Amino acid sequence: MNVLLTGGTGYIGSHTAVALIEAGHEVVLLDNLGGSQSEAVRRVERVTGRTVPLHVGDCADPATVDRVLGERAFDAVVHCAGLKAVGESTEQPLRYYRNNLDAVLALCEAMGAHGVRRLVFSSSATVYGDPETVPITEDMPLSVTNPYGATKLFAERILADLAAADPAWHVISLRYFNPIGAHPSGLIGEDPDGEPNNLFPYITQVAAGRRAKLRVFGADYPTPDGTGVRDYLHVVDLAQGHVAAIEHLADEPGHRVYNLGTGEGTSVLQSIRAFEAASGRPVPYEVVDRRPGDVATCYADPSAAQRDLGWKATRSVAEACVDAWRWQSANPHGLGSG
Repeated sequence: MNVLLTGGTGYIGSHTAVALIEAGHEVVLLDNLGGSQSEAVRRVERVTGRTVPLHVGDCADPATVDRVLGERAFDAVVHCAGLKAVGESTEQPLRYYRNNLDAVLALCEAMGAHGVRRLVFSSSATVYGDPETVPITEDMPLSVTNPYGATKLFAERILADLAAADPAWHVISLRYFNPIGAHPSGLIGEDPDGEPNNLFPYITQVAAGRRAKLRVFGADYPTPDGTGVRDYLHVVDLAQGHVAAIEHLADEPGHRVYNLGTGEGTSVLQSIRAFEAASGRPVPYEVVDRRPGDVATCYADPSAAQRDLGWKATRSVAEACVDAWRWQSANPHGLGSG
């Protein structure tokens, strides 16, 4: 298929581009490079041996998405673009609502105008809020604890209403749990702009000596060691989940949702120990106050994705740590390392 991939130079997007190309699809990227670099495209091309077109522009801009969708006959869109930091969203809620929801609206309007009605949407496990029980299934109550999660929940509602109004639409929302790791080639990985907002790139930079120590946000949660527990998913497994979704869009119309996770929880302290084992480096840390919007425990029941999409995570946290350390070691300053 011809696939338009928004946010295609970012962490998730670049790995998804590789997975789609390796599965035989043609991929065009759209990214405003707000939190990423065009160097990611060259790295994707090195991994795949294919030329990958990049349109630099904002998918929240109707004229941009209309122009890009009009340049070739696309079969489907994978929408990964968006602001994604939970903490930042609590400080800048209007920016998050404006950016993330405008992008969904502009993209869907342009898709409809060009007759492209197959979409895979990058959603998030944050739509479950602070779950009463785990593992989390797709039919559990939805509730959010931060503006970032709210943008994902509202976007899903927009897509569900759109698909209900027009049965020509085939939409799958993928509720990501916590992507970690890097491509095993060491050519692409997580390259945060400034201070990392997520745990694993921060651990990686501490192990590499780029940062003095890790801040652990709270050690008084009702978990086995007091630190937050999350479902950490290798980014290559996540990327292959997008391929599975694209290839099953035609199965039925409407809006469907799937968890992408491993089904297992790992605490912050367990994550630190796993990375120390993979890198052979110490990861100093200090415990600080809880972060607004965080929850104690969150991990998936991913069985629906396996049943309907034929997808299952196969890589461990230990493997993700090895791959992340390979990426960090080969690219000490991220994509700008050359």
